[in-house]
Amino acid sequence: MRQRRAIRAVAGATFVVLLAASLPGWAQESVAVRAMMTKEPIPLDDPNAAAWTSAPQAQFPLSPQVHWQNRIQEVTVKDVKVRALNDGQRVAVLLEYTDPTEDPADAAALEFMVGDKKAHFAHGQPMAQVQGGPVNIWFWRNKDGKGVDMSAMGFGTLKAQTHQDVTAKGAYANGTWKVVFSRAMATEHPDEDMQLKPGEFINIAFAVWDGRKDGAGDLVEKGSQKAVSSWWYFRAEAPPDYSGYIYAALATGVALAFQFVLIRKLRKGHSA
Repeated sequence: MRQRRAIRAVAGATFVVLLAASLPGWAQESVAVRAMMTKEPIPLDDPNAAAWTSAPQAQFPLSPQVHWQNRIQEVTVKDVKVRALNDGQRVAVLLEYTDPTEDPADAAALEFMVGDKKAHFAHGQPMAQVQGGPVNIWFWRNKDGKGVDMSAMGFGTLKAQTHQDVTAKGAYANGTWKVVFSRAMATEHPDEDMQLKPGEFINIAFAVWDGRKDGAGDLVEKGSQKAVSSWWYFRAEAPPDYSGYIYAALATGVALAFQFVLIRKLRKGHSA
């Protein structure tokens, strides 16, 4: 009986060791966009490319912007689906969302914090909770047909950068917009641009404008009148790291060796 209890205890310890060696850090990944590493060419200008199906999809809610005048109480787009890919040098992010009509002023944007200073998702606006800080915004509008690299440190400070590193391309079909943004993971302007390192989590937020006009001919959504998200997480996956499997194999070997020695000693003691 004593021998059986000892064997069960060792088996239980072995399971705990293996579980600890294999569990990934899921907490942030559950609310993150994962830019999968690929060796294939990234579809920088093709929102409908088959390569996007290999990237995991994340979905985030959007709500009316109510932090700053002029506010809006209702928005057309209620959520956005996001996929991303990277090749170690460049990253591409695909936004997909429902919009009943295609309009020239339809627009979308990505927002990132710049540096280590925490910034509010509302253009880095100083708020009661945070001091505010610089943000990097990648903007696309249908009628322009291109990406714009922008900076802000609060509402009223948004401006296009003198250097333009971002590309963007949109495609509309069956009531759905797909917009792909792309940029080098690192740039020569760290004071203005988000810098992306493989394996590190950074913050990302989203904004969408429905560019349709109302009965009076005014845009329904423009400027600060838009659908926005709060901050979420974004990570460019690094090349595969198999060290976890190696450590798990080593842990298994140690545990099994310990179990073998213990059982052998117990059997010798029992026979004596």
